[in-house]
Amino acid sequence: MIVCTELCTLHFQREGTIDNITSAMLFADGSAAALVTHDDFPVTGLRIENFYSEVIPKGRKDMAWELSSTGFLMTLSGYIPDLIEEDFEAVVERSLKRTGKHKTEVTHWCIHPGGKRILDTVSKSLQLDNAALMHSYRVLEQFGNMSSPTILFVLQQILDSQPAAGERVFAAAFGPGLTMETFTALKEA
Repeated sequence: MIVCTELCTLHFQREGTIDNITSAMLFADGSAAALVTHDDFPVTGLRIENFYSEVIPKGRKDMAWELSSTGFLMTLSGYIPDLIEEDFEAVVERSLKRTGKHKTEVTHWCIHPGGKRILDTVSKSLQLDNAALMHSYRVLEQFGNMSSPTILFVLQQILDSQPAAGERVFAAAFGPGLTMETFTALKEA
């Protein structure tokens, strides 16, 4: 069992800087869990096909967390959506290439809703309409950005929509560095 718990309120800082205000407004506390089993374990669900990760070094200073004597200090620049727009489609293509698939074979997009602008940027980068990211928009609206658990909330929304066997899920999340983490999974019977 993988458990993701984030207490983002630990980021709260008294000093009224733009980074402090932004992180206090954007992030929420959250927790989620997923059961991951061996291939031979007889369950229905998703079969993970691929994990893929890249770090976009030019975003190193645009998203960062530092531990200080007053808690976590977060840097979150408005340039992040621009970095994602510039690099995301190529990251998706490299990730899918490892499975021999193309983005037209993706049925469900499980994108970490770092914010509305992030989702709009992903939609634009991949030439998707916003409906393709409806689960991500819904989680953002209902729960906000809970950091690592957020992607599992989006994945749960997709599973609740009862995808058919053989449908493919592509997931992506963004983190400090700027890190782009992805996975591809296939819905099994």
